[in-house]
Amino acid sequence: MPPGILVGADGRARCRWCAAASDYVAYHDAEWGRPVMDEVRLLEKICLEGFQAGLSWLTILRKRDGFRRAFHGFVPERVAGFGRREVERLLADPSIVRHRGKIEAAITNARAMASVRAAEGSLARLVWRFEPSPSARPRRVTSAALRALTETPESRALSRALRAHGFRFVGPTTCYAFMQAMGLVNDHIEGCALRPEVEAERQRARRPG
Repeated sequence: MPPGILVGADGRARCRWCAAASDYVAYHDAEWGRPVMDEVRLLEKICLEGFQAGLSWLTILRKRDGFRRAFHGFVPERVAGFGRREVERLLADPSIVRHRGKIEAAITNARAMASVRAAEGSLARLVWRFEPSPSARPRRVTSAALRALTETPESRALSRALRAHGFRFVGPTTCYAFMQAMGLVNDHIEGCALRPEVEAERQRARRPG
């Protein structure tokens, strides 16, 4: 197998990072890298990336249902209306990561949606403007290539754009992880059984705007 690939018990070759837990395998196969245009899901991922800071994605993934309940599905209009009472409720909720700064950042991000919609029409339109061109991508996506891709010119530009609208916890490295997850890039490495499937889905996807 190429470096970075592991064959699972089902005989499928996958990116090695997902082998640590069955939760990761399900996420890798069904979600990671598949294009997302729905702005509620995009907002959710931005907020959850903020909660992940200093933690593993597996921790957040296992609490994702709790986050969705606690933040009313990350519907921006609902979260934007959260005040002191909701912050205290969330700080007492063991089904999420109870960190005041991250909770307040998620609320701030929901409120920033008004600015995004006024300027761009939707969060999806803003985000997908920063999809890298094929010429900006590695010729072959290998484990070695990915080690050099913790941030890119596009993720730095997306970070600046989001911050200009008031988003928090959206540094360039966080934005690149977001781009990987939401399908702006296909970073399933060569040899992963999901790579061609995800790429075909990306090719079929209709970009906003």
